[in-house]
Amino acid sequence: MKPAPFDYVAAASADDAVRHLAEHGDEALILAGGQSLVPMMNMRLARPTVLIDINDCAELKFMGLESGDGFAIGAGTRQKDILKSAETKAAVPLLLKALAFVGHVQTRNRGTLGGSIAHGDPSAEMPLVAVTLDAAIRLRSSTSERTVAAVEFYSGPMSTERAPDECLLAVNFPHTPGAGTGFHEVSERHGDFAIVSAAAEISLRDGKCASAAIGIGGAHPYPIKAAKAEAILIGEVPTDALIEAAAEAATEGIEAMDDVHATAAYRMRVARVLAARAISDAIAEAQS
Repeated sequence: MKPAPFDYVAAASADDAVRHLAEHGDEALILAGGQSLVPMMNMRLARPTVLIDINDCAELKFMGLESGDGFAIGAGTRQKDILKSAETKAAVPLLLKALAFVGHVQTRNRGTLGGSIAHGDPSAEMPLVAVTLDAAIRLRSSTSERTVAAVEFYSGPMSTERAPDECLLAVNFPHTPGAGTGFHEVSERHGDFAIVSAAAEISLRDGKCASAAIGIGGAHPYPIKAAKAEAILIGEVPTDALIEAAAEAATEGIEAMDDVHATAAYRMRVARVLAARAISDAIAEAQS
């Protein structure tokens, strides 16, 4: 398999990248890690006439706390570097738990956070974490810069609010000190995309849930935030019955998909089970 012919541009900076995007419009695509894009090009599911490589854009590779207690990660940051970062583990532990399920070592060596977020596969782990935690996605065009909430960024399978002339710069994750986290998924084989996944981050105060963030991936055309499940937990003492009620509510609004991997009914059933496990793990970790 070989890609269709294309022109290649190595961007020297983010400004350089958006300049090329403005010039070529929707005929151009950005190459970050290439772990999803390159196979799609080889199968000719993606046919850019211009490929803009951002691997030399040093300003897109960073991790660190920012004002307002948020933790920012540059779009070009390798997944392997995130996994090795003690600072990221302390600030966004859910991200590292989810990354352990992403592909294999070779995939994570090349894959980037921004590439996964921008690609928007409904079964991918990074978009689910961003949606669950209410992350903010920073985008830049040649004329402006804006921020889009992760919960508003996805509208369908591999369909996002990023305009053709915009480059994803960074993702800002809220930091909740002392929160516990949980992440579970079911896939056909280790390293495959999730058939269903569930993520949770919960903090406790005086034995009650002070905050809750819950999300479901793989079952719906895009990752969804389970706001009703979160509301059930907040302000309450966590019990087995409460966790089951929250897990049941986490599946509300899901338009479960039927495909060669699983039926819609199976996805709904597994989503409830995984949500309960992720919530239970997060509560247990917050209590420890």
